[in-house]
Amino acid sequence: MATQLVALPEVERLSASVIRILGGNPGKFTLQGTNTYLIGRGYQRILIDTGQGEQAWAKQLQTVLTDEKATVHQALLTHWHGDHVGGLPDLKRLCPEAQVFKHHPEPEGEYADIKDGQVFRVEGATLKALFTPGHTEDHMAFVLEEEDAIFTGDNVLGHGTAVFEDLKTYLDSLHRMRDRVQGRGYPGHGAVLESATARIAEYIQHRQQREDEVLRVLRYGKLDVAVGEPEPEPRRAWTPLQLVKQIYVGVPENLHLPASHGVSLVLAKLEGEGKTVQGDDGAWRLVGGRSAL
Repeated sequence: MATQLVALPEVERLSASVIRILGGNPGKFTLQGTNTYLIGRGYQRILIDTGQGEQAWAKQLQTVLTDEKATVHQALLTHWHGDHVGGLPDLKRLCPEAQVFKHHPEPEGEYADIKDGQVFRVEGATLKALFTPGHTEDHMAFVLEEEDAIFTGDNVLGHGTAVFEDLKTYLDSLHRMRDRVQGRGYPGHGAVLESATARIAEYIQHRQQREDEVLRVLRYGKLDVAVGEPEPEPRRAWTPLQLVKQIYVGVPENLHLPASHGVSLVLAKLEGEGKTVQGDDGAWRLVGGRSAL
């Protein structure tokens, strides 16, 4: 996550059809707070996400709806994390007729399912659902057709990088998102991305760089490799934490353990591609000889 964050208003009109309402829950992982978005121009609006249940958010939503002479007709949830769904009781109190949609809802829940490609319409806005697992397995992004913009959820943030559950799945979703729009990105946390395509391309490049670094250390035992430098024989096996100490040079040691989780996800992706294997001792090594890479 970024250490220097720009200040964001609690409520801000971002375009003729998009108003951002912060969730009132700033923090290390939520940045300025969870972004929720009221979308449309008429009486019926669509709400994306609901914050985590802070009363400040409910008050702001009520004020905005009064000022706009509007109601929430439908609420779309990007994913199940508590800082995105916690405000649902307040939403139902303020707008009891609102329909709530989520991909793969609980069978006994009150939510309707969101299908990939499903379209939601209100005056001034057409939203198309885009199934983009990665941050979570139920993650949905939404394309605002009128602006050629995308609500990126927590797959892409306004600051820093995002966490994810499975690297290959996450990268597939990033490519799908990058290729879908040319306009803005409205993230689940942080400031508006003026070019969603450029930001998503940065994310993809960053993930590729980390993968290349892991492969280089597994192959040569270090990051700085001279052109034509021979590989050591035999190659050693590395634990994720040992790889972190080679790759994250200068990063405080108290951050090494969290970083090792990301390295483990890279190793798992490479294992799925037949490039790495994990031993009984938990250490990883490359598969095959020099030609394996």
